[in-house]
Amino acid sequence: RKALIGFRNDTQQEIALLYDPDVMSARHDPKGEQTGKKGSFNSPRFDSVFRRDLDVDATPELITFSKPPLEVAAKTKAGNRFRMIGVHIKSKAPHGARGAVEVMRKAIENRRKQMAQCIWLRQRVQEHLDAGQSVMVLGDFNDGPGLDEYEKLFGRSSVEIVLGEDGHETLFDPHAEMILSRKLGAKPATSRFFIKHENRYLSVLLDYIMVSADLNAKQPRWRIWHPFEDPECYHMPELREALLTASDHFPVTIDIDL
Repeated sequence: RKALIGFRNDTQQEIALLYDPDVMSARHDPKGEQTGKKGSFNSPRFDSVFRRDLDVDATPELITFSKPPLEVAAKTKAGNRFRMIGVHIKSKAPHGARGAVEVMRKAIENRRKQMAQCIWLRQRVQEHLDAGQSVMVLGDFNDGPGLDEYEKLFGRSSVEIVLGEDGHETLFDPHAEMILSRKLGAKPATSRFFIKHENRYLSVLLDYIMVSADLNAKQPRWRIWHPFEDPECYHMPELREALLTASDHFPVTIDIDL
């Protein structure tokens, strides 16, 4: 019944929270320093500039979000407080590149920028975890473990950076866990793209809902509203067709008692 948006952007793709004010309250609550063009190495505000050396030339690049993450301070009717961060991470796709060499250069450049955005995001997540706050990170990461060969150059995916690594408190997403824990077998997917030159569809996992350990302890239930892989969606023709018509990404939800 209400909608909340954060920083406006020029991409025609807003990140928004739709919520019921009878169930919870929510406000845009951005954290971090507002840096201006000079940037900062330490988790600046998401509409500011993050400094990160992407190509190991001792000169930090200036990283920005075309769609700054939406930071929400939420409180349920029961009085439970938690943080939500809605994200849309940069695409790795080498749009506009021509020829194999330019495609490779652009793909690597985009992955570096994507990873820098996720390092920035993880810094913010870590700040909330260090403060003992419940955290939920939701959105389109345009990446996932093992999705392309360029991941081998960097040793990890952007998703793994945000989830957390050894020595740090981690976030949890069951679909990411399925892919990270097994190399073979069926894998969950949240999106479906038509590959024209191969005349086929490609299904991949790009969208996640990551939660902190305390939220995961409440035994939430995740669901991908996939028109073919979710039986209820598949057997309801009007819903199945609506999902296929609406987007090449499918909704991901979490049912949690807060």
